Amino acid sequence: MTRDFNTWLSHFKTSIATYDYYVDFPKVYQNIDFIKVELNILNTLIGNADIEKEFIRLVEKYPEVLKCIPLLLAVRGKEVEITDEKGSCIYRFDKVATTTAEYANFMRKSGLFGLLQHHLIGNLVDYATGVETGLDSNGRKNRGGHLMERVVESYLQKAGIAKQDDSSAKTYYPEMYVSEIQKKWGIDLSAISNQGKTEKRFDFVVKTRNMIYGIETNFYASGGSKLNETARSYKTLALEATDILGFTLVWFTDGKGWTSARHNLEETFDVLPHLYSIKDMEIGIMDSLFK
Repeated sequence: MTRDFNTWLSHFKTSIATYDYYVDFPKVYQNIDFIKVELNILNTLIGNADIEKEFIRLVEKYPEVLKCIPLLLAVRGKEVEITDEKGSCIYRFDKVATTTAEYANFMRKSGLFGLLQHHLIGNLVDYATGVETGLDSNGRKNRGGHLMERVVESYLQKAGIAKQDDSSAKTYYPEMYVSEIQKKWGIDLSAISNQGKTEKRFDFVVKTRNMIYGIETNFYASGGSKLNETARSYKTLALEATDILGFTLVWFTDGKGWTSARHNLEETFDVLPHLYSIKDMEIGIMDSLFK
């Protein structure tokens, strides 16, 4: 049955975000727990009239409080680089690497003393939790990269395909390299590995009695030049895999971002028979494909 590209594309989704996509709260809480004691020690600075003197005393007595400071400026790391009229310098916060007076200078010029002394916040644990939440939102891109994998895996499981079970008639393996596939099943995939010079990894591999399926997954909520290159790369991969006996390339993709690269995607659609969307999975493509 011939599929119409435009109809197929019209079913692409705007989002596949799950509840935990926006903020990974368990990770936020874990990061805060790691420095909660030190944050509570620094809480004694809030509203302190002689904050610089008290800060120096705290650092001398509890030098471990330094590790909290980068986070208070929404910096993920153990050091902060500063450039001023005197030049550049790096403050280390995983250990006492300069004088306490210099750390106090950093606190004053960065605005942290003002934040604390003027009682603009009531509790550093709460403040740091908010900062961690904001920083964690930057991780959405990485989490988004795995969302489509989770969608595809859920449909593999709904189709009754076992996970990593060689005794099953149909089984799937996550994140499998070409070299692993060749070693496990003795198939020659040199056509898609540049004669063994590149090490490609498939998001999933499904093994049935008569076929090995290399599966790629992705989702693009927004457009960009990268999508054109992505479509071209899969077109090349599809052509390379055409003559490999016992191997089939499958690509699951979706997302309204493809609208901006529709022409390149259509070129791949024309040469890759097993190019599917979430809509295809919803109507049962897993059952008919992996027999």
